[in-house]
Amino acid sequence: MVHGGRHFTEPTVIDDRVLAEIERLIPVAPLHNPANLTGIRTAMALRPDLPQVAVFDTAFHTTMPESAARYAIDVETADAHRIRRYGFHGTSHAYVSRETAKLLGKTPEEVNVIVLHLGNGASASAVQGGRCVDTSMGLTPLEGLVMGTRSGDMDPAVIFHLMRVGGMSADEIDTLLNKKSGLVGLCGDNDMREIRRRVDEGDQQAKLAFDIYIHRLKKYIGAYYAVLGRVDAVAFTAGVGENAAPVREAAVAGLEGLGLAVDDGLNAVRGVGARLISPEGARVAVAVVPTDEEMEIAQQTYALVERNN
Repeated sequence: MVHGGRHFTEPTVIDDRVLAEIERLIPVAPLHNPANLTGIRTAMALRPDLPQVAVFDTAFHTTMPESAARYAIDVETADAHRIRRYGFHGTSHAYVSRETAKLLGKTPEEVNVIVLHLGNGASASAVQGGRCVDTSMGLTPLEGLVMGTRSGDMDPAVIFHLMRVGGMSADEIDTLLNKKSGLVGLCGDNDMREIRRRVDEGDQQAKLAFDIYIHRLKKYIGAYYAVLGRVDAVAFTAGVGENAAPVREAAVAGLEGLGLAVDDGLNAVRGVGARLISPEGARVAVAVVPTDEEMEIAQQTYALVERNN
């Protein structure tokens, strides 16, 4: 399940009460929750005897303090419309932060990790002792990093400007920011492999798109370093994070003062599972950790069913 709001903080056996709460969350997840509900109800009709478990992509981020989760807007308005930062990709962030601790030979409670989930959708999280204390996505997956087709962070007044000066409707702006922005808006491509090929051939528009992508990524690494105070590892995951060595190299370039660097040889290696790519003896480990959201969902479901039996 993409959105569990504040109500669901852990995997939950689905019953009528849970279904009603998921339905109540449709206004904040209009694209995903209805489709999820259709699947759940279809499975219930086919196999009413089979327990179903909902694993929520927002659950991992419910440990964020209010100082990180609240927007600085009128409290009554925010509460009335459930406007707050929920975060997404939580299943991936939970799995990768735990696997990173394992890679370091420690328990999740012993390490502070910055997780960078970089795919067509992209998000960062600050994980302190196994608990998320900040993340880049907010009320929706539009906030934060530059993504394949999403803008990420920007001045909210851009929306008012587009309505007043550009004559655009709310739906048109929604489509612009979610489907026609980010990398594809900047250079016409959302495939990092193609963008890097164009950069290597001297394409200046592709280079600008890449530079903007990296600039935003570095800002979040630095911000989460400040939030955590001590960082033991930075973990790259998902399609771009796991496979694009130039992105990883550029993301930590110039951050040597924070103890961050990659070994060129280790960074160039592909497809060998979870691994460290930082130089030996580095103050902060830099890792590539393939995500496995299906495994995380299966493990959480199994643990819940075992507890209930």
